[in-house]
Amino acid sequence: MNDSPAPDRPAAPELFSWEFATDPYPAYAWLREHSPVHRTALPSGVEAWLVTRYADARQALADARLSKNPAHHAGPAHAKGKTGIPGERKAELMTHLLNIDPPDHTRLRRLVSKAFTPRRVAEFAPRVQELTDRLIDDFVEEGRADLIHDFAFPLPIYAICDLLGVPREDQDDFRDWAGMMIRHGGGPRGGVARSVKKMRGYLAELIHRKRENPGDDLISGLIRASDHGEHLTENEAAAMAFILLFAGFETTVNLIGNGTYALLRHPEQRARLESSLAAGESGLLETGIEELLRFDGPVELATWRFATEALTLGGQEIAVGDPVLVVLAAADRDPERFTDPDTLDLSRSDNQHLGYGHGIHYCLGAPLARLEGQAALATLLRRLPGLRLAGEPDDLRWRGGLIMRGLRTLPVEFEPGRRLDGGDAPSTL
Repeated sequence: MNDSPAPDRPAAPELFSWEFATDPYPAYAWLREHSPVHRTALPSGVEAWLVTRYADARQALADARLSKNPAHHAGPAHAKGKTGIPGERKAELMTHLLNIDPPDHTRLRRLVSKAFTPRRVAEFAPRVQELTDRLIDDFVEEGRADLIHDFAFPLPIYAICDLLGVPREDQDDFRDWAGMMIRHGGGPRGGVARSVKKMRGYLAELIHRKRENPGDDLISGLIRASDHGEHLTENEAAAMAFILLFAGFETTVNLIGNGTYALLRHPEQRARLESSLAAGESGLLETGIEELLRFDGPVELATWRFATEALTLGGQEIAVGDPVLVVLAAADRDPERFTDPDTLDLSRSDNQHLGYGHGIHYCLGAPLARLEGQAALATLLRRLPGLRLAGEPDDLRWRGGLIMRGLRTLPVEFEPGRRLDGGDAPSTL
């Protein structure tokens, strides 16, 4: 249940409605001021604490007393089944970095880091640019597109499939499964769990093939990764491949979609970035991506944490087993930490945002997401002159869901251009 309002303050704003999803920031500002660690009932019926101030958020993200393991949830059995990715438990995909604590987390992250290196990500940059241009080629002559469906959604799917080593002929299956997962409650009942099950079966088969015939891809790297004689088990390798895909694609969809939308709504900032890119500079693009992550980032709430012992957070007593959700979107607009937090400033320098977390659970895929985000935004601005919304901002709808924040569609218009490949048919990725 929500906190009861004190006599000297108004009632808490309604959370998790469609109106809230469109613009949650006024409600988060109220929570930061009046109830910074706020107990509420989530849409699933599970009760949890929402942490909204920056200082409290950083503490919570790094606090070892807040476990990532759902086994520590003190709620009833039906509630425990509502705190993770639908279907991951039945599909035996629980042993990934978002669900475990040290020492298992330390071991797995060390092993995965051996395969998912900054060098591997950097070497992948040409393929990301190739994918970016080929996707734009498919609609550049039309003068209009839905940048979510036609661009922001397929780009990270094809990119992570390539990185993992999923054969090109199988990647459309992954796109279909991911499409079901990203729709959350908007698809058929049980559709997410079925997609997770299908993906788990495919990954098991692919891991078996890679053991027999390894390549220079991430799944082969996960299989080879060892440390003092330790290797990932098959379940661990499948769970890691799954979470790299699941966590990696939707965050990038939202980074590209939210980021493009923010630039369209702030033409002076967009003009600065276009001028910087035209001059061959990269500095404003790099700081700009960080600012877009802070201003309206792809992850609204950090994934679940559960108190393993009683603790005090932001003046509130948290009981053993209570779920805690850190509201990254609220913390990154905290005026106690950021000057003019509701202003988009692509050149913001002091920008230690929490968009990719903090502490030992800092997002392993953040370098890849930044690479994709920079390539996507720079190429959109370069190749689609006159880019503008096709319709009114009030007509846009945001996807429902607890953790992620992203647009369902982003219809745009622009001056028609030419395909880079010079062909007449849509590209095959």
